[in-house]
Amino acid sequence: MDNASLFQLGIGLATGTQVEDFNSDNLVVHQESQQLQGGLALVSDNARDDHFVRRDGKIFAGTHLIIEVLNGSGLDDEQLIQTAFRRCVDVCNATLLHIHTHKFSPQGVSGVAVLAESHISVHTWPEIGYGAFDVFMCGDGQPWNAVKVLEDVFETKDVRVREILRGDGVVAGML
Repeated sequence: MDNASLFQLGIGLATGTQVEDFNSDNLVVHQESQQLQGGLALVSDNARDDHFVRRDGKIFAGTHLIIEVLNGSGLDDEQLIQTAFRRCVDVCNATLLHIHTHKFSPQGVSGVAVLAESHISVHTWPEIGYGAFDVFMCGDGQPWNAVKVLEDVFETKDVRVREILRGDGVVAGML
């Protein structure tokens, strides 16, 4: 496999966690977390920011919103979806790395905005006014700000949200 193929797979990208991080003298392995992961150790390097969220006494990987847009308009418009992604990135204080969308025939759009903080994704069924969005952000990202953007862009007040704290309880021993 050549370097271009590896790059497309994400191998060799600067992701914040590199092989050399696991050989560091200031690496801390949390035994409680290791047991929760069936032998996979979660680690924290005291010399760098791990981008985990610390809120209300909890430590977790990030906030994942499952957002359902109902009775929306423009859900078949690939450019409008890209605009929505960009507006969400801005209001959520996130960092956009890449957007990729695909328009289906006869209708529907799927897409992802890859963020330094994680991602925003969508699949739409415009024939019934429905869009299934995921907004997942770690660190200081503010994913709840995306809800109002989606209401405005797709001209609906019927937006339903479920929140999942990814990694909640998995990193409980990490301070």
